[in-house]
This record gives sequence, structure tokens and C-alpha cells, in this order.
Amino acid sequence: MISPAVRLRPARPDDAEPVAQLHARSWRLHYRGAYSDAYLDGDVVADRLAVWSARLAEAGPGAETFVAEDDGGLVGFVHVVFDHDERWGSLVDNLHVAQERRRGGVGALLLTRAAEAVAERAAGRGLYLWVQEQNTAARGFYRAMGGAQVETVAIAPPGGVPEWLNGSPRKLQMAWEDVKSCEARVS
Repeated sequence: MISPAVRLRPARPDDAEPVAQLHARSWRLHYRGAYSDAYLDGDVVADRLAVWSARLAEAGPGAETFVAEDDGGLVGFVHVVFDHDERWGSLVDNLHVAQERRRGGVGALLLTRAAEAVAERAAGRGLYLWVQEQNTAARGFYRAMGGAQVETVAIAPPGGVPEWLNGSPRKLQMAWEDVKSCEARVS
């Protein structure tokens, strides 16, 4: 179960660096094999810092990032883009949990908060995300949270550079037709 010390809050611009650090660590751990070692061993932190600095500086009504933290700092985050797709609804663009905190309820807490935010702020009720096919642990988590696999497509190369991919990795679209089906799994 979740430690009572875990707190959720909306992300602020000063969270960009710890979010980028966690994002890069997660990619290096879970995307190895799909993304090239040259890319993952390069300056992924700077790439992610540029993305998160822009996202968190330009926060608006169309998206929100939530962070999970404990007394030691950031342990996870989720970013949701409201009404991103006419068919599938709002997009969970990122959900990452520190490796040492996985399987402790932090991911469920973050996904539930994203679903609540969709229920509060989006016009549509659907929620979806993309997960790399090779990330079997994440796929199992999303299924346990009520997500259904609805599509499989090729992964676009990071930064549009084909050499940064190994082979032809794929990603799976996981979807919830109604955010209540996601929330109900962890209440």
C-alpha cells in the first residue's frame, strides 16, 4: 500500500529539473533495446529538461502535470492533456514512478489523479496512453487498472532521428472508455 508520506500536488515550473531527471532515468531503464544506447547514454536529461521546462512554464487549461513526492523528494509524476483526441479522449502523455517506489501504489495514485482531473475538466470521458510493447510491467499495470489494448503502432524515433531506434519497436495504445472505470480500480 501507499506510504502515508506520499503527497500529490500540481507541478510547478521549479519541478522541471527533478521531473526531467526521473523521466530520463525511467527511459534509460525501460526503453533500452527500443532506443539506441547512443541516444539513452547521451544527454537525455537535457532533452527532457527542455521539454519539461517548456511544459511547466506554459501551464494552461489544456493540460496538467501532477507530482508525487515524499520527504525525500519526487517519486513520480503524470502529465495529462485534456480532450487530446476526438475518439479516445484525454491523453496521459507521461506517467513515471521512481524504480525504488514501483509496486507501492504510487502509479495507481497518479493515474487515478489524472482520471479525476479528466472527470473535472475535460469535455469527454475517455482516457488513453501509449506504452512501449517491451515494457511488460507497465502493460500489466495498465491492464490491472482497467485499460484495454486498442491499437499497436511503430514507435517514432526520438527527435526524429532514425538511428536512435533499434529495429522496429512498437507501442500499444491502452484506453479507458470512461475515466470512472479507471478510478474504480483503486478506490
